[in-house]
Amino acid sequence: MPERVRITDVAPRDGLQSEPRPIPTEEKAALVEIIARTGVDEIEATSFVSPRWIPQLGDAHDLFVLLKDRDIPESVTLSALVPNQRGMDEVYKVRAETMPIGKVAVFTAASETFSKRNTNATIQETLDRFAPVVTMAAEAPGGPIAVRGYVSCAVKCPYDGDVAPSRVADVARRLVDLGVDEIDLGDTIGAGTPDSIARVIGVVREAIGDGPTITLHLHDTFGRAADCVRAALREGVRSFDAASAGLGGCPYASTPHRRAPGNIALATLIDVVHAEGYETGTDAEAVRAAGVAASKILEAGASA
Repeated sequence: MPERVRITDVAPRDGLQSEPRPIPTEEKAALVEIIARTGVDEIEATSFVSPRWIPQLGDAHDLFVLLKDRDIPESVTLSALVPNQRGMDEVYKVRAETMPIGKVAVFTAASETFSKRNTNATIQETLDRFAPVVTMAAEAPGGPIAVRGYVSCAVKCPYDGDVAPSRVADVARRLVDLGVDEIDLGDTIGAGTPDSIARVIGVVREAIGDGPTITLHLHDTFGRAADCVRAALREGVRSFDAASAGLGGCPYASTPHRRAPGNIALATLIDVVHAEGYETGTDAEAVRAAGVAASKILEAGASA
């Protein structure tokens, strides 16, 4: 029987966070519901971040209230990005009302410059912020909440250039020491090649051991994301992020003249994984439908 590869669709969070058009909460809930039908394992629905930083995600609480009444299979984990203890307080509130949040994610970088521009804090300061988040997740009413630790700029920083795999591994190890369950390596600007991706995965695994899950988060800037997936599979990675219709692009990695590239498309990731002989448990027709729904959001924004 083919080995299973786990997929998180990040379109509702990473995909929509930089959309200029205010997207109604009902529209976001509908997108989450449509993606849930694809058979992906997890959907990162939103972020409990200050609306001052990312206005598009200022409706996180209301979104989860709507999702309570949506048709979301129990097999699908709904997750959210949580930058600090205040965000985790909101997760507690939502869980008390609706109970749909199964995982939270914290977000740092392997580049000091990117960390400061993206979070207004050094790498160490971000880790200090995460400590109470991880503790609260472990002690959450209703049962522990898993924690993902994002490490952005895992290959290259838009400001500092190439990032040494040893720096990525150091940040990953510090996250694991805090208690995160999963390390998500983000190729933030899509600079990765099969060789550089394989290299950083190997160094990170050596640093953190076989316990925590390693997930790969790819942006398809130069059309190399599919090849990077193949390289990661050869390195033993069995967990990937993607976005329906390839939505996304980190707003802090954009320039005045060019929007940051989007995530690897869900359909592309699935095609590569299947071609390499692995299983995903996804439904091809539902994946196409999710891609259409996500594309319509982009089209509406472009015509607004």
